[in-house]
Amino acid sequence: MGLQTPFSTSFLLPDGREVTLETGKLGTQADGSAVVRLGDTMLFASVVSAKEAKPGQNFFPLSVDYQEKFAAAGKIPGNFFRRESKLSDYEVLISRLVDRPIRPLFPDNYLNETQIVIYLYSGDAETMPDTLAALAASTALSCSNISWEGPISEVRVAKINGVFKVNPNRSELANAELNIIVAATMKNLMMVEGEGSECSEADMIQAIKVGHEAIKVQCQAQLDLAAQLGPNVLTKRVIPPIEVDEELKAFVANFCTDKINQVANQALDKHSRKDAFELINKECQEALLLEKGEEYFATKSAEAATYFDKLKKSLIRQMMVNTGHRLDGRATTEVRPIWTEIDYLPATHGSAIFNRGETQSLTSVTLGTKDNEMMIDNALEFYNEKFILHYNFPPFSVGEAKPMRGPGRREIGHANLAGRSIKKVMPVNFPYTVRIVSDILESNGSSSMATVCAASLALMDAGIPIKAAASGIAMGLIAEGGKTAILSDILGDEDALGDMDFKITGTRDGICGTQMDMKIDGLSYELLEQAFEQARLGRIHILDRMDATISKARPDFKPHAPRIVEVIIEKSFIGAIIGPGGKIIQEMQAKTGTKINIEEVGDKGVINIASNNKEAIDAAVAMINAIAFTPQVGDVYDAKVVSIFPYGVFVDFMGKSGLLHVSEISNTRIENIEDVLKIGDMVKVKLIGTDPKTGKFRLSRKVLLDK
Repeated sequence: MGLQTPFSTSFLLPDGREVTLETGKLGTQADGSAVVRLGDTMLFASVVSAKEAKPGQNFFPLSVDYQEKFAAAGKIPGNFFRRESKLSDYEVLISRLVDRPIRPLFPDNYLNETQIVIYLYSGDAETMPDTLAALAASTALSCSNISWEGPISEVRVAKINGVFKVNPNRSELANAELNIIVAATMKNLMMVEGEGSECSEADMIQAIKVGHEAIKVQCQAQLDLAAQLGPNVLTKRVIPPIEVDEELKAFVANFCTDKINQVANQALDKHSRKDAFELINKECQEALLLEKGEEYFATKSAEAATYFDKLKKSLIRQMMVNTGHRLDGRATTEVRPIWTEIDYLPATHGSAIFNRGETQSLTSVTLGTKDNEMMIDNALEFYNEKFILHYNFPPFSVGEAKPMRGPGRREIGHANLAGRSIKKVMPVNFPYTVRIVSDILESNGSSSMATVCAASLALMDAGIPIKAAASGIAMGLIAEGGKTAILSDILGDEDALGDMDFKITGTRDGICGTQMDMKIDGLSYELLEQAFEQARLGRIHILDRMDATISKARPDFKPHAPRIVEVIIEKSFIGAIIGPGGKIIQEMQAKTGTKINIEEVGDKGVINIASNNKEAIDAAVAMINAIAFTPQVGDVYDAKVVSIFPYGVFVDFMGKSGLLHVSEISNTRIENIEDVLKIGDMVKVKLIGTDPKTGKFRLSRKVLLDK
């Protein structure tokens, strides 16, 4: 039963804002629950973990779900059912931010199904809830008896006007030159996720240090809160140790060690290496059956396979740290062979292939109009996004056959990292909606980084004037027996058996994006600095290879790509151009075959006219000018005579009408106007004034004639 007065504690952020942690009031039937409050923002987190692992369970089934309640911002969901539905991409990304630093801190032998649910129950537009979600989840775990090596916390660190700030408000981030999320325990760094405007490695490391110091305060607050709960929480569940059959383990080691080392040192390709290791395991199983008999084999074959996998991992790690030799034969700093190609897809607006080793991205670029913008409708934010990057990872890319059910959390995360990186090099005030699609056709590690490289190439192929090409590289770490090896451009196998997955994107001038996940305790800042420098050199090496294919954007779009012309008008004309019920603007689009979008920006109307036909755009511009054009006294115009009277002629110019008085037609006296001008004649006229009573334009032809 929940307590009306919960256990609570608080701490201050570096800028003095108070964060409150409480437990015991809500969700008390969960194994652990907590509420985190910062101003008007409140998050609730719960954790439930099964008392035992399921029979035969061989992995840790952890799920983390973050969801924003629309009521938190005083909104009703905009979908048909008017209720919260499946998690949005934004909620998935926050769920991943919580999952990644928490997961490695569970004991290796902890295989109990565990679920963490986080709700945003109250929020304001200025407070970013993402880092608070991890704090809430960690507090819930800390206030439970679940075995876990936390607490952790997360903070956002931004460099704004040269100053590092922890957990800045949303509006402050508009001026941030660096924006990262750091997750850590009291002692160890667990995760870094963020972006920079071509920031330096030194700034990135300093931001991480600033974040870690703030995290230590938040971890201590969680420990203080848990201490209030007594021994029921402080005494954690006992997880039965995994029993080891030393005899069987030795059998596997004796049979397999030399064979594994031999395969590991052959620099085989991915599938050949996999097949060779599977053959060793099969031969080991057959030898076990032959020596021990069917009854023993039936109960011990799965355990033997587990010992084989652990042995293989250990031997490969030892090989790397002791010899610097990698599975594919590369040195630790060496990047796999690269080839690139642009303009591969003839009907797209831009395309590129980026191939690095056994990882390949085929990426396309499509230009669109404002109507193609993606609507973002979250509880705390509503806006349209004109830059879109999608990442697809079909099962055939790794030689598998699986159901295809749309992007999962991994695909959403990889797309986000690549998208944030590429967005940093997009031109400012680019009027087009841009969609980038990366299809991973082969994969053996670093596919998100291949996406960054392919996207840069495809954008330049499309003629989009990006600031600079960006590339990406994934770094790994092996820490074994007191020795370490930092690996550049890691393979999929190296990611699986390594202790760090560290992705860095950027230009020649600096970092655009980063994502780092630690799988072990302890990463010194010296090693981190080394990893950053090794990544920088690798990044530039990749850019050199990309430059050989294309080094700057094409001078123009492809012939079949849409063109957008921007027209600025006075705000007062917006209604006239749209017309009643959109009639006028719809007629313009129908007559010209263009796509016209108009929006109010300040005291002006900004009109974008899109078409791949220049004549159609010119026609639409003329129609708009006919409505919104305001002639200026002193300007000269081409005018058409439309009617003649004894006192002068009326002419049309730029969609406007004006009087050319008989006295302004010529420097000499005119007896009969029709002797000089006829209906349909084109004449140059100068606007000399406006009738103060009627507002009609007064024009002159004679001031343009030689006297």
